[in-house]
Amino acid sequence: MIEKRDFYINGQWVAPSQPNDFHVIDPSTEEPCTVISLGGQADTDAAVAAAKAALPGWMATPVEERIALVEKLIEIYPTRAEDLAQAMSMEMGAPIDMSRTQQVGAGIWHLKNFIRAAKNFQFERPLGDHAPNDRIIYEAVGVAALITPWNWPMNQITLKVGAAAIAGCTMVLKPSEQSPLNAMIFAEMMHEAGFPAGVFNLVNGDGAGVGSQLSGHPDVDMVSFTGSTRAGTAISKNAADTLKKVHLELGGKGANVIFADADDKAVKRGVLHMMNNTGQSCNAPSRMLVQRPIYDQVVETAAEVANKVTVGPAMQEGRHIGPVVNELQWTKIQNLIQKGIDEGARLVAGGTGRPEGFNKGYFVKPTVFADANNQMTIAREEIFGPVLTMIPFDTEEEAIEIANDTPYGLTNYVQTQDGARANRMAQHLRSGMVEMNGQSRAAGSPFGGMKQSGNGREGGVWGLEDFLEVKAVSGWTPE
Repeated sequence: MIEKRDFYINGQWVAPSQPNDFHVIDPSTEEPCTVISLGGQADTDAAVAAAKAALPGWMATPVEERIALVEKLIEIYPTRAEDLAQAMSMEMGAPIDMSRTQQVGAGIWHLKNFIRAAKNFQFERPLGDHAPNDRIIYEAVGVAALITPWNWPMNQITLKVGAAAIAGCTMVLKPSEQSPLNAMIFAEMMHEAGFPAGVFNLVNGDGAGVGSQLSGHPDVDMVSFTGSTRAGTAISKNAADTLKKVHLELGGKGANVIFADADDKAVKRGVLHMMNNTGQSCNAPSRMLVQRPIYDQVVETAAEVANKVTVGPAMQEGRHIGPVVNELQWTKIQNLIQKGIDEGARLVAGGTGRPEGFNKGYFVKPTVFADANNQMTIAREEIFGPVLTMIPFDTEEEAIEIANDTPYGLTNYVQTQDGARANRMAQHLRSGMVEMNGQSRAAGSPFGGMKQSGNGREGGVWGLEDFLEVKAVSGWTPE
């Protein structure tokens, strides 16, 4: 058990206003690994008040100084990398090697990309040659509530904090109560970097408590939320009364379109991408659409790859997938796997129950369904576990129709050696991101979706702009 921690408000660690303990469970063992306090209204109010009081001074701080503090945070980050990795592995189940590389690595990657974007960003710029006395000024939105998930904790915290800090916003972070330890380490890093009191605040809590208090708070100017579409809808409704800005990065049901001329590694790449982080990624390629001439062979290959994916405890070193985050998620995934069987999809790998050798821990068998159609529950709902659904198609037009026939629109994937076809697919797929032939998005590329996958973009220039208001000024006098 790790020693209980409290809240970081106005530059110091403070005790909760009233006792409200929450046991954080290690999903590999089903045993508590720490106890945190869930905040109440008084704690939320104190954090928002601190952020509001700090806002004028932080907005007035030259952007070069704000950038310098984020650069200091980047210097500190490697010194706490192992602490972050251990925390995330224990509390949300990422295998320790994956936690050290991907989970921890994502955070410093985003911070460095924000620095690059900020140094080339014109916070004050002329409207145009036609209007010499008009200026466009980008200024901070104000007090930002940052509500982050458990599945990629450092990824999401840094995407929000890095952008908000450079933009001049002050912040209240509410991390997921399922994975709070890494966020508290991050708060220590912010303190060590020297951010002024009140600029960054942290209050632990659940969505119904602190999350709702923040999204409806009259002194919060913006909510940046990453999580489920259901929760995003609730936040939007709660925020509506105060007309605050709401940024949402929500669920997904991405299609990975495999054409007959796909490269030899496309199928294996797609299956392993789906299983990464135990399938707990909103941008996972969870629907594999396969052109019919190669369909039978692709099904066979996908099953072989999935059957070779090993499962193990999070703290065990090596290349394997860990548990899903908690009992609620485990039960949901089991029910959806059974639903796939009941609705007639062909199970070619995995299935219900724990993998062989496990009688404890929230472990899920790497599972692949073939012969599905896009109306089945497993093709409609975000499973958020290591479950792949395979659907055949004949033509390019049919593939586009199936891929777009979803309420989500986060990331789609295309595998083809025909460059013209790849470009056509990218133009017609209704998603915020399209990745082709295994090529990842470059540094500073915007992350975000369409439809019920949310609004706004994170990362790089677009991530900065989400935390900025645009002010038009006429009659500007050149100095």
